[in-house]
Amino acid sequence: MSLNKIPPKERTKIPRVHMPEQPAEFRRANFEEVNQGLTILGATTEAIRCLECAKPHCIDGCPVNVNIREFVRLVTEGDYLAAAAKIREDNVLPAITGRVCPQETQCEACCVLGKKHEPLGIGYLERFVADYEREHGVFGIPERAPLTGRKIAIVGSGPAGLSAAGDLVRKGHEVTVFEALHEIGGVLLYGIPQFRLPKEIVEHEVNVLRQMGVDFQTNVVIGKTVTIDELMTEEGYHAVLIATGAGLPKFLEVPGEHYNGVYSANEFLTRVNLMKAYDPSYDEPVFDCRGHDIAVVGGGNTAMDAVRTACRLGARTSYLIYRRSETEMPARLEEVKHAKEEGIQFLCLTNPVEFCGNDKGWLQAVRCIRMELGEPDASGRRSPIPIPGSEFDLPIQMAVIALGTGANPLVQSTTPDLQTNRKGYIAADAETLATSKRGVFAAGDIVTGSATVILAMAAGRKAAASIDQYLQTLSN
Repeated sequence: MSLNKIPPKERTKIPRVHMPEQPAEFRRANFEEVNQGLTILGATTEAIRCLECAKPHCIDGCPVNVNIREFVRLVTEGDYLAAAAKIREDNVLPAITGRVCPQETQCEACCVLGKKHEPLGIGYLERFVADYEREHGVFGIPERAPLTGRKIAIVGSGPAGLSAAGDLVRKGHEVTVFEALHEIGGVLLYGIPQFRLPKEIVEHEVNVLRQMGVDFQTNVVIGKTVTIDELMTEEGYHAVLIATGAGLPKFLEVPGEHYNGVYSANEFLTRVNLMKAYDPSYDEPVFDCRGHDIAVVGGGNTAMDAVRTACRLGARTSYLIYRRSETEMPARLEEVKHAKEEGIQFLCLTNPVEFCGNDKGWLQAVRCIRMELGEPDASGRRSPIPIPGSEFDLPIQMAVIALGTGANPLVQSTTPDLQTNRKGYIAADAETLATSKRGVFAAGDIVTGSATVILAMAAGRKAAASIDQYLQTLSN
């Protein structure tokens, strides 16, 4: 069915097709994916809602500039493989971004339909065609240019590194991605739970990049196993992209954070997601949440992932402690909705001031203080102000601190002529992402601090374009 057979006014009358979900009473006890994906009928119906704008602002709202109008048109025509191939021209991880990208604040926020109706479900459609492609085993792999003989090393296999690798290998360059851990995917694997992003989805997208020609090397710690300088001299790489992410945990810096049972979100989620601590057959310890009360501190997507994970590990009560109100919470609305449906207890306008433990060093409670909102701060959100005398103790046996991350200093500390800013992030040109060291570029969270998957991918694409231009300036 072609869009132009249905007048735009009639399309606006079609209600948005909502994503089928695993019922909350079942999903809160398993790690299977919550969102179940659209059917062919559902995807076609949703795609027909597209108004085929002459100036599609949704594309402007996409950080990697996917040709949304064209891929949606192909969905309406039933050519799902072509639709997936169209997305892959600009986005090498469509099955991932279709699941975790905050479309509601990006492409869908720019959708003309959203002015009077619900916006087009662009993320739902992206996921649908990527899943269709995977299930049918036919991949729209972009054509690769003739080999250039140039070698590029990418440090880190998260979204920035993978996105850059896809663009650079298409240009005909030889691309090697180095990963410190034993599996490829970075934060996509260790940071995002199975119930939101199944590991087999990440593995599939990585395998597509392998088919495109990208080489992946695991268990290589750049800065320890080999340095940036050694990559560019002894190993013969013509350019290096640092895309290590921001993996240094931040803590509250209040008394008692040393007690057993207090985790950073990085450690907790890595043990569960990457090392499969939820499975008794894997020899990776994690706190036994069964029958215990736990609390996660924070209000972002990582905090939601952690508290919903603890719930699935059998926690008796799972609290989310956030110092502002729910209105200021940065987590996606869908994640907040799902957490509430799963029984997570929200303690907003609440801030921990101390963790209390027993004489054996185990956590027993968190002492909190009530907060009220004052004037907006630099983030544009109203500043939380403690209410004197409102302290109370909340009995818990495990806590997870999910307050964001900082820059891991390993690469910077072993590359003396690599400039950093006062927070330890790598200093890179805003337009080219070139660093102070010739031939070395940096992209993603290691430059900007913690951001979304899709923004890291956009940075990876920008760096890839700059690296390609840089390589053209080199003499043979």
